[in-house]
Amino acid sequence: MRIEPFIAVVVSLSLASTSFAQQDKSKRKSPPAHASCALPSGGTVTIDYSSPRMNGRKIYGGLVPFGEVWRTGANEATTFTAPAALTLGGKDLPAGSYTLFTLPAQDKWTLIVSKKTGEWGIPYPGEANDFLRVEMAVSKLPGAVEGFTIGLDKNASGCTMKLDWETTRASIEISQKK
Repeated sequence: MRIEPFIAVVVSLSLASTSFAQQDKSKRKSPPAHASCALPSGGTVTIDYSSPRMNGRKIYGGLVPFGEVWRTGANEATTFTAPAALTLGGKDLPAGSYTLFTLPAQDKWTLIVSKKTGEWGIPYPGEANDFLRVEMAVSKLPGAVEGFTIGLDKNASGCTMKLDWETTRASIEISQKK
């Protein structure tokens, strides 16, 4: 029996299983996550993103620098789907699919809704592709959140979007346009 063909088969199987594991997004260090919220008059706002972990790192002002556009998650770009015309923090957004970015600062954040979709999370495609920019409220969480989380909490007029990570929460109101 020749060893070379056997080794070639073992190496090929090993590479194939590694490739499959990389394609299985649930095995990533920043696994996929999803948030959704049903609007009062029908339709569901959805956000698909990847959830990075702190892993002992300084997040805001460290891994995510203040004053620089952040992809708001990891891996592929964070997608935001509006089933109807919405109002985000007082600004109008037509129904459609968008990419979310944020511009974090110590005391205020800006949500950036980009009309460019389908890209990897970085690089930021630039202001020419921004549909809108709107300020977000920023608050401190009572304890550290290990994994970056986007939440959509239903309220009377729509939803509150909350971005939680480390000890920071950035939030914004989303309502269906009347």
